[in-house]
Amino acid sequence: MEILEKSYLEQLQAIADQIQNSEELATYLDTEEDEDFKPLVQKFEPMIGEIHAEVARTNPLQLVAMEKELLKPEYEGMYLPRILGYCVLRGELNERFKYIRPQDHFKDILIGICSSSNFEVIKQRISQTLQIGFSLSSDIWSTNLINDIPLKSVRYFLESKKLEKYRNLDVRKVSYAKFQRQYQSLNYLTADFPSDPINLKILAPRLKSFLLYRTNGDFDNKSLLSHLKAFLENTSLHGEKQFLELLMIIGMTFDLQPDDLKILKASLESVQDHQDEFEKLYFDVLDDLYDIPEIHVAEADKRFSAIIDKRGEGDLAKYYEVVDEVHSKGYVHEDAIESVRNFYENHKGLSDVNECVRKVIFSYFANFLINLDEDHYSDYMEIMKTVIIYIGIFNNQKFNIGVKEYSLKYIKKLIKRYTDKRGRDYQDIKKYVKTTFLDLKFLTEKEIVELFKTRRKKAPAKS
Repeated sequence: MEILEKSYLEQLQAIADQIQNSEELATYLDTEEDEDFKPLVQKFEPMIGEIHAEVARTNPLQLVAMEKELLKPEYEGMYLPRILGYCVLRGELNERFKYIRPQDHFKDILIGICSSSNFEVIKQRISQTLQIGFSLSSDIWSTNLINDIPLKSVRYFLESKKLEKYRNLDVRKVSYAKFQRQYQSLNYLTADFPSDPINLKILAPRLKSFLLYRTNGDFDNKSLLSHLKAFLENTSLHGEKQFLELLMIIGMTFDLQPDDLKILKASLESVQDHQDEFEKLYFDVLDDLYDIPEIHVAEADKRFSAIIDKRGEGDLAKYYEVVDEVHSKGYVHEDAIESVRNFYENHKGLSDVNECVRKVIFSYFANFLINLDEDHYSDYMEIMKTVIIYIGIFNNQKFNIGVKEYSLKYIKKLIKRYTDKRGRDYQDIKKYVKTTFLDLKFLTEKEIVELFKTRRKKAPAKS
């Protein structure tokens, strides 16, 4: 994390002065009515929100420092409920929807809120956040946090937010998703860059999410470059799988200058020296990265290919020669098809490197169908001629299932669009499905009949 820049600090202190000298605060202190606290919130939280948004956009590693600054009494608890929500959503979750590690910043902000002279009015705005935050934390951690609060009345309030229903995994998942949607338009992510292998294992999940987020939005990432360089040049990390994954994400998603690319390339070569089975590890990681929505396969391959030494004799150089041809000529080009075939047949069908090849091809097909409207269904039929060739090359059930699922989804859109059973469009679509889907064993004859069966509307119940 970084300290808060002086310019931001001065802007915040100016707001603090305005708060302390405001008529709104004077009125609230005089009446101590909850309703008189709202004008304070309405006037000053948008000001703080603008600064927070600017820090998040250009200097995200300073967010924690800014948020801690707002714990000072002169801010009267302004914006802390929103920050508490950010803290809840920043934590990385495991498959049980529990935090991978304790959320210390969540604890700091919550203790700050509980210590505020305005706690009684602020608490009305944090109930849902506390319910979600406690449900994602361990019982021991939450209990210890609550027990550290000196006031009994505050402890009772916090304890009341630990709800039994959230012990159910499905309830936690649904509730977390709903809570997350409230913040989906806001930029609040930050991260730490690890300096040693132990910290790398702890910090890698959050840093990974942060990097992927930063490269898929309209953000200024200049402030991150020095941290990226220091991270890449830290040779103590080069023997760890997590480092290779983060290095690949940086190379695949960030627009780097030539000098930065040299650093990235040197780091990759160093990783190769530190790993006995480097290529096996590389394609294992690449296989996983291709499944991440923020990784746009063609764009990512083109970026990373720029740092790969194509003169090498191993699979890495040969792989990028093949995908370079696919990306440059198009996956429907005969040369690309033959390059894929030759490479694929020289590796085991279920190997990670072949799985990566399949995912590159499938990404093109999936993107094509996602963006294809119903009026151009003949383009789908044409592209399937090429996909059927790949089905023959790969002989892979997972690839076939993916093609089937996307195809079936598109065909259902066509059936919904073309309802005239005597019409040429409907007949062409039905004929195509009856032959192609049957040949590819996507559907049985019975399933095809069922697919095109007219669904009769239920007659209204008689009164």
